[in-house]
Amino acid sequence: MTNQQLKELEDNLWASANSLRAYGGLKASDYALPVLGLIFLRFADNKYSHYETEIMAEYLAQKGTRLERTIDKIALTKCGFYLPEYARYDYLLNLPGDQKLAKALQKAMEGIEEYLDEKYKDVLPQQAYFEIEKKKDDILPDLLKTFSDIPKDASGDIFGKIYEYFLGKFAMSEGQKGGEFFTPTSVVRFIVEVIEPYSGKIYDPACGSGGMFVQSAKFIQESKHDLSDIYVHGQEFVGQTARLAKMNLMVNNIRGEITETNSYQSDPYKSLGMFDFVMANPPFNVKSVKESTVKDDERFYRYGLPKNKGKNTDDSITDANYLWISLFATSLKDTGRAGFVMPNSASDAGNSEYEIRKRIVDTGMVDCMVSMPSNMFFTVTLPATLWFFDKNKCQNLDSSDERIEGIKKRTKDTILFIDARNTYYQIDRAHREWKEEHIQNLTAIVRLYRGDNERFTELVDSYIEKALLCQPEINTTFEDLQNKLQTTLASLKEYETITSLKRKVTNLNLFPELKEGIDNLLPKLEKMTLEIRNLPKNELFKILPISNQNQHLFSEQLNQYLEELKELDNALKLQKEALCEIWLDYDKNLKLKSDKFWVASELVNIPKVLEELTQKWKNALENLMYWQTNIAWLQSRFPEAKYNDVVGLCKLADRKEYAEEQDYSLNAGRYVGVEVTGDILTVNEFKDNLNFNRMKLLQLSEKASNLENSIFETLKQFEI
Repeated sequence: MTNQQLKELEDNLWASANSLRAYGGLKASDYALPVLGLIFLRFADNKYSHYETEIMAEYLAQKGTRLERTIDKIALTKCGFYLPEYARYDYLLNLPGDQKLAKALQKAMEGIEEYLDEKYKDVLPQQAYFEIEKKKDDILPDLLKTFSDIPKDASGDIFGKIYEYFLGKFAMSEGQKGGEFFTPTSVVRFIVEVIEPYSGKIYDPACGSGGMFVQSAKFIQESKHDLSDIYVHGQEFVGQTARLAKMNLMVNNIRGEITETNSYQSDPYKSLGMFDFVMANPPFNVKSVKESTVKDDERFYRYGLPKNKGKNTDDSITDANYLWISLFATSLKDTGRAGFVMPNSASDAGNSEYEIRKRIVDTGMVDCMVSMPSNMFFTVTLPATLWFFDKNKCQNLDSSDERIEGIKKRTKDTILFIDARNTYYQIDRAHREWKEEHIQNLTAIVRLYRGDNERFTELVDSYIEKALLCQPEINTTFEDLQNKLQTTLASLKEYETITSLKRKVTNLNLFPELKEGIDNLLPKLEKMTLEIRNLPKNELFKILPISNQNQHLFSEQLNQYLEELKELDNALKLQKEALCEIWLDYDKNLKLKSDKFWVASELVNIPKVLEELTQKWKNALENLMYWQTNIAWLQSRFPEAKYNDVVGLCKLADRKEYAEEQDYSLNAGRYVGVEVTGDILTVNEFKDNLNFNRMKLLQLSEKASNLENSIFETLKQFEI
């Protein structure tokens, strides 16, 4: 299944399921768990089907021997769970109408859990189906039918993506409340890319629905590492959310455990110094934690407690932000890494929080601070900050010799600050996200800072390869549009010749200007044909050995190629407009909709046909420009494929800067400076962006004009 097919499937499933929710008058919070339970049921049936033949073969081979085992035990070994017949998806889907589906679903879920490991007991939803059935008894059958559209050969990875997609949709539907169980995927993805949890124990003491673990698993799989190399430990206070997380682990085949508990009060995994990686998006600014709860727990007091000074005898903590920060720091092994979300205010907090921050910074573990755009979360609209710890940095790096060949390097006493507040994609009026290229480009800065320059050139090379893949589509869409223009012109000329013989002499020169226009247009199109065919194709994009120098050479060639394509696009637009004007005059003056030649020559509705072909050509051109923009973004900021400070984007600060000059502030805006023009652009990059936006404006103007013409033509039919 391609990404596009998966996206269409996800959208269709959500639209269908969400319409049923609205039809039944259900809240998203009441609807999420049972719907995700049905997705799990479909996943379980698909996975079990893959192993069923193998399970039965082993059962029959052992039957009657001393090695004989029950089917459920064989299934647990092969598949990880056993599905009784009454828990099979087709059985439930085809249940007779006189049988209540909620009761059947309850029995199915109980049947699955009966054979699961103890830690997965009481996870699958059961009673919730009765509540839905009370609302309207046809919702559950329709939901089952909806999820039967998931192909039977869909892999576990497909189900993981669908599950995560639905979690995100439910979270967005719930607004602020939805953020309690779901951290936007792009944020989690960036954290994972920076801390790189290839293997070991991963900890999230505020795990929500388990998104951090899922993205870790995807990172491992994409990096060609073994998923069995990680074991996850999650803690979640809300019972329903903990069940969502457990289902998430099962759907994504992740080894680990989720404990329903309050992380301030309980330490089920003995977390002090236990974990290779910590990832979390904890609740912000919690003020209800009592000092007596945490004062004797080293997880929280090692760097100090966030407590008001003076004669205040109140037992409450000022707020829990620095309790979480301390928990993350103390849970790491000596070589561990952490990535987590904090409100911006924590970066500059004063009083006891200042003292805690100073002690943590002085250990050398603070590796990187990233300021985020606003509106990235469902719970808060204000921008947040991503903190990254790396205890290995303070163990193995010498604080001396801060420069090598004039390039700043990472040491125990350096912190990388990145201001990513202006890097985002606007999903809708209220929500933003990082696209995959945003994530990779920002991660590239961290990797350069760590001295991993080779991965920077590999990233640029991946963008070059994607640019290469755009060229065939550019050629195809241009030729399709050009051919339609030519055949349309030829048909119009033929029509003019045929009809001129039937007209009276006085009408022979009815459209002399149009005829002249046609005659002038054909040579222009032929010239354009030669231009596109003479443009360098694969020779231009000849694959060179990966090196920064060769990549810059490619960029120069790509920029030149794009300039020629833009000129070609402008010429094409003028010719298309001229042709449409000719066609409209013919159609308007001669009333040709019922003319047999007009229909047979495919001259009906030509403006709409040409607009569709033009849109495909422009999409192909924009796709190439998108990859060119990403290449330029990286190369213009880091031309030598080595780390350097970029005003308004990133700054590698040493101890003098962050401790003495900025008094332990961890606010990236204090270090990176302000972009004078709003962005760091080269002259060529500015021109490219301007041309790109101009092209989009022309495209929108053209659409508006065509729509206006279409409206007027429709209205003419109703003239009296």
